[in-house]
Amino acid sequence: MLVYVIRRVGYMIVALLALTLITFFLMKQAPGSFLTINIMQSGLQTSGHSSYSMDVLQEWSERYHIGEPWYMEYWGYLKGILTWDFGTSFQYPNTPIMSLLVKAFPISLGIALSSIILGLLISIPVGIFAAMRRNTWADSGAMFFSMLGTSIPAYILAVFLIMVFSLYLHWLPSMGWRDLKNYVIPVLALALPMTGSMSRYMRTSLVENLNKDYATTVIAKGGSKRDVIYRHVLRNSLIPLITIIGPHLAGMLMGTVMIEFMFGIPGMGQLFNNAAGSRDYPLIMVSTFLYTLVIMVMNLLVDIIYGLLDPRIRRSGMSD
Repeated sequence: MLVYVIRRVGYMIVALLALTLITFFLMKQAPGSFLTINIMQSGLQTSGHSSYSMDVLQEWSERYHIGEPWYMEYWGYLKGILTWDFGTSFQYPNTPIMSLLVKAFPISLGIALSSIILGLLISIPVGIFAAMRRNTWADSGAMFFSMLGTSIPAYILAVFLIMVFSLYLHWLPSMGWRDLKNYVIPVLALALPMTGSMSRYMRTSLVENLNKDYATTVIAKGGSKRDVIYRHVLRNSLIPLITIIGPHLAGMLMGTVMIEFMFGIPGMGQLFNNAAGSRDYPLIMVSTFLYTLVIMVMNLLVDIIYGLLDPRIRRSGMSD
């Protein structure tokens, strides 16, 4: 397994380098530029509306090789990522990017983890309930509501939850992020749509394993379906569910832009959205790198857990 992990880490490094290069060219091709307001093509020069000091502009010019060939400018961004010295944001020249990430990342991570945990707490029992009563009205009803939850976007569900719990019942606040109550509606809005897909994964995996020889043999010897599920089938059925947990968690860290905007939550999604809108190149590069790194690490962890749960996968896929 150690050789497998080292090989995967090598692939990740190559992929991350390729991604930074693609991100650099894409953001340079986007119309408009933050720096054109303050730095002219003829050299370092402040515009009439600039609020940045010459020292700040000089630092940016030297760090990011403004006006030099593209590969030198790309190296300016890449060097900061490789040395983990991200510098300062164009929008906030007096605040290091690392400080912005330290504030935003835990907020998004907390929302994402809470949503994943709540989704698992709901989806696993629902999947077991549907599998134990497959091809009945209870199974059809559970899968119908699961599909309905998946079909509703998180921001639409958030509006509905605000109307019910904030406007009508007055139980929960509709905005803010400092108190624990502020996170209830955002977490529910993110968890419930995800619960639909995870419930279907759980139900399908359980039904598939219940039809296998080892499960039918236990049932034929007098074992109840409940005992077969909890003692023999559940562990194997969790493996497909793990495949979507990692990507879900990584996607939530940067994919909660609308939810964070609706509730005024200063997380990674809102930070990246502001950076893209203002052409804040350093923050775009760092945010994209961090987001991709999280996705790759999650996928690697999923594969490792795969091997720990199923020795067959460890022998076949991780020994090559």
